Amino acid sequence: MPKKSNRGVEVNPYHYILQCLGGKWKMTLLHEIHTFGKIRFNQTLKVLPISEKVLSQQLKELIDDGLIRSTSYDVIPPKVEYRLTEAGNELIPALDIFYIWAIRQMTDKGIPIDADNFVVHLSEKYVDSLREYIKEENLFQAAQRKRNAKNE
Repeated sequence: MPKKSNRGVEVNPYHYILQCLGGKWKMTLLHEIHTFGKIRFNQTLKVLPISEKVLSQQLKELIDDGLIRSTSYDVIPPKVEYRLTEAGNELIPALDIFYIWAIRQMTDKGIPIDADNFVVHLSEKYVDSLREYIKEENLFQAAQRKRNAKNE
């Protein structure tokens, strides 16, 4: 979906943000980078159920949109790290609001929440905001155990 080729054409800001964040994994990738300070390609493939092709495309689009930057290291095997830009960091509070809203809506509507999601989005800031919505009080502890097991 072209974003920048329509110079001079007015764009709805809601459409613009959707274009920037509209990939299946973009918000999760931004949150991962924010949480850990950086991510690496192969490490991310191990912890997220995402294909190489999709991860590569989503990262490229986030770079093109100025939300992340990549740093390549001249080593063998090649190493590339991805970090948030200032614009990417500015989005994190909005992503937190979207995340909390989604959990509340899903819970209210009886939509099952993937427990693996909490491995990716594990944070005390969410526990306090969502305590009343998370029926399984051990969901966050289970997610923490899963994350620890993946890191071992």
